[in-house]
Amino acid sequence: MDINVWKDFIQQNWLVILVALIVVFIVLNLVKTVVKWAIVILIVGAVIVYSGISLEQIKNTVTDVTDQAVGTLKSEAMTMMLKEAKDAAYVPGADGQFVITSPNLEVTGSQGSDKVKVKFRGVSVGEWSLDNETLQSFIQQAKQHTSSGS
Repeated sequence: MDINVWKDFIQQNWLVILVALIVVFIVLNLVKTVVKWAIVILIVGAVIVYSGISLEQIKNTVTDVTDQAVGTLKSEAMTMMLKEAKDAAYVPGADGQFVITSPNLEVTGSQGSDKVKVKFRGVSVGEWSLDNETLQSFIQQAKQHTSSGS
């Protein structure tokens, strides 16, 4: 969303926004129930609809913010893999599954699979492909660390 669009909207519709704000304050002061919040939401929704912002634009904005947040989280998880590889513990399962844990990471996968599930500080950051060099190095160091008994 462009800030100039908002500036133009406010300049062109300042009277509508002012009336909506006055109505919101009146509703908040006079109505003392849950109904007041429903009315406030309706007023805000009406102003948004009146502004010309489409649900598609809102959806795109939310998607962009989500993608950026997940990207940042993945980047932090990779950095943490490099730092915590020496502390990681590899625990193989009987059915070919394995779990690698470190203070901030948990990697779960199975032998022969090209994907693993990664959790960073208890939050899932999705399934990662084993094509990632940092991830492969983390797994190898965890195996070595566990087999050496350190």
